Amino acid sequence: MKKLLALLVLAGLANVAAAADLVGDPKAAEKNIAQCIGCHGIAGYKASYPEVYSVPMIGGQSAKYIESALKAYRKGDRKHPSMRGIAGSLSDQDMADLAAYYSQKK
Repeated sequence: MKKLLALLVLAGLANVAAAADLVGDPKAAEKNIAQCIGCHGIAGYKASYPEVYSVPMIGGQSAKYIESALKAYRKGDRKHPSMRGIAGSLSDQDMADLAAYYSQKK
């Protein structure tokens, strides 16, 4: 039992280390930007679901902030239903790629 527990702990640590080593690739993000640009690419855009919400521009935000926000939506710490659904469809690598892409935009 102790060996199994130790193996599970080590596996968890390996996953954390692998996630920490992700490097975003702006070119790879191009396969996912279509689901972002419809709201975040329109200056002054307001979404009306589930309530009127001013959509922030994300171009130029720090990559770390974007990645953190996406993970918070996926986890449910941030509550916007559309963003939670989108974030839930993204892998950690997808999030890192999108963060790298949008951090380079103005």
